[in-house]
Amino acid sequence: MAQKETIFDGILHGKMKDVEEATKNALASGIPAGELLNEAMIPAMAEVGRLFEANEYYVPEMLIAARAMKAGLALIRPQLVAEKIEPLGKVALGTVKGDLHDIGKNLVAIMVEGAGFEVIDLGVDVSPDKFVDAVKNKGAQVVGLSALLTTTMPSMKGTVDALKEAGVREQVKVVIGGAPVTQKYADEIGADGYSRDAAGAATLVKKLMGV
Repeated sequence: MAQKETIFDGILHGKMKDVEEATKNALASGIPAGELLNEAMIPAMAEVGRLFEANEYYVPEMLIAARAMKAGLALIRPQLVAEKIEPLGKVALGTVKGDLHDIGKNLVAIMVEGAGFEVIDLGVDVSPDKFVDAVKNKGAQVVGLSALLTTTMPSMKGTVDALKEAGVREQVKVVIGGAPVTQKYADEIGADGYSRDAAGAATLVKKLMGV
């Protein structure tokens, strides 16, 4: 099996060692890192997302696929820098102020990174000011807000308002998600999009960024 097919298959089935070995062999044989990323790794994670949305894959399968992807990515990252391969964009993710849940946010980070974006993970209990800072000083083009509690959902509106007050709302896309969050709420607070799951979030980010 060709190296790129082995990488694709390895990520799809969470075979981390296969991915590492095939990635090393591919680089040694002169295949550019950008080619491995765009023709094997990103398509593999896109297929993982499709299977997740079709209820054929669940969170455990997504996590082991992501672990395999990250192993391959770690090997090609220095080469990507050397080849001047830029990420598709920068996405800042965080669970909003007052909320300490991070599983959903972490899954979104996995899928968004797997789609070829650079992820700035702001963690949990993130104040509106930190999201503003990610846009102003870290170059985030998309901001993703997660909430698992109905009591912390108002922090999402507070963050959108803070981006407006800081004068940066027009230069960033805002996406929201989490168990109690709905498209209706996204519309009410002026967010650019809503996704009910991690795979959908990656698709939404690509759409908003015109990828």
